[in-house]
Parts: sequence; C-alpha cells; structure tokens
Amino acid sequence: MKRINKLFEKKWASTLMWIILLIVAWEIAATVVAATKRTPENIMPHLYQILAAAFSTKPVASGMSATMVVLTSARATILRALLGFLVGTGIGFLLALVMKMSGICEKMLFPYLMLIQLIPVLGLAPIIFSITGDINKSRVIIAGILSFYPVATNTLAGFKSVDKDKYDLMYTYAAKRRTIYTKVLIPSAIPYFFTGTKIAAPMAITASILVDTLQGDGGLGCMLSQSLKHAMSIYVFWLIVFFSAFIGVFSSCLMTWIENLISPEKRGLRKAAKMKGGN
Repeated sequence: MKRINKLFEKKWASTLMWIILLIVAWEIAATVVAATKRTPENIMPHLYQILAAAFSTKPVASGMSATMVVLTSARATILRALLGFLVGTGIGFLLALVMKMSGICEKMLFPYLMLIQLIPVLGLAPIIFSITGDINKSRVIIAGILSFYPVATNTLAGFKSVDKDKYDLMYTYAAKRRTIYTKVLIPSAIPYFFTGTKIAAPMAITASILVDTLQGDGGLGCMLSQSLKHAMSIYVFWLIVFFSAFIGVFSSCLMTWIENLISPEKRGLRKAAKMKGGN
C-alpha cells in the first residue's frame, strides 16, 4: 500500500491514471452512443477511429486529408491568437503598472476591466467587428481582450505582495522610485505575471477558435462548423477538438518553461539545487 501511495505522489503517475480513466470513460460513452444513435449528427467515434483518421491520406476537402485540413487551418488561428496574446499581455502588464503607481487609476479602471470580462465572447465579437469592420482585426482584438485581464490582475497582485520591509530598506538607501520598481516590484511580480500568462494563453486560443465559427476565411473554428454541418468528414471535428486541447495545454506548459528560464526566483532555486547536489 505504501508503494502505491509513493507511486501516486509522482506527477507522471497521477497524470497517467487520469489519462487511463478518460480513455475508459470515452470508450464507454462511444459504445453507448453507437448503440443508440438515430441521426448522423449523433456520432461519437472510438479513439482508434479518430487515430486512424489522423493518419489517413484519404482526401476530405480540397484534396487534403483530415490532418492536413486541421494543420492548414490551425496556422491562421494560432497566428491570430499569438498576436492577440502578445498585445493583451503587454497591455495587461502596463495597466497593472499604472494601477500600482496610481490608486486613483486603479479605482477607475479595475471595475471596468472586470466588466469587460463578463461579456460573452460570442456577444463581444459582433460589437468589435462593427467597430473595426475587419474580421481578422476583430479576432486579434478579442484574443487580446481575453488575455489582458488575467495578466493585469495577477501582475497587480504581484506588485501588492511586496513586503513593507523591502520598501523600508530601499528608502533607507534613498533609492529612487524607478529603482524600487526595477529592483523590487517588477522582479517580485514576475511569478504572478506568468501565472496570468498561463491562464491567458489558452484563453486567447479559445477566443480565436470561437470567433472563427462566426465568419469564414479559414481557421479552426470555421472548419469546426463545416464538419458539424457534414460539409466534410465528422472526424475533422474530433481532430480539431483534440488538437485545440493539445495546443491549449502546450501553451500553458510553454509559459511555465519560459518562467523557469527567466524568472530570478526559479534561477535561484536551480542554483541552490546544483550547489546542494555538488555537496
């Protein structure tokens, strides 16, 4: 029993267990759906069928296989999401900095930032499109809107997390305000900033896919809608679902990797671990 407990304390073992449970649940649901379906729309294929469709070279649209359709559409969606994420992250960080520097700005801006996030994406998309008149710009803007809020709020929390003792030490050395921000506040807020980016990155991708469903011109969302309407193989729908999930998880893991690479706190922990290992 102790060996089992120790095994599940490891991250990979817990992840493997959940993957197995999800596979079993999926296969049970697919078997039930296959036995009760009445219409072509009521389709939940087995995982091996989705896997076979992923490796199949049979053309499903414009002479391309299902995997080629997904990858071709993904390029446009990911580029829009990435641009929106970068813009939203930059604006979010600057807003957090402004709100930290001015309590009045925080009181004025923070409630409205929260209000924007309460508007559903599908309700926000037509508003942004009517303002810009360009569907591509609208996709980028919406991805940016969903990105900046978690970055702004988490970064602001990081600024506020600095202990009073650190302020007192900097004032003792007569440090300028700019020095306090660059040497104390911003480094202390970096872990909080990356917490926001880990939330924002998958949200930007989700927003880009959702807006794609409202308009043509390619993109994963557009292909998702067409496959549901049986304009092409239903397996394209499931490949997009799994691919989108993978990209969302990967984007969050990528933010973790970047944090471990550049965060002063993480570098300090790695250095301490190396010194301990050397001893």
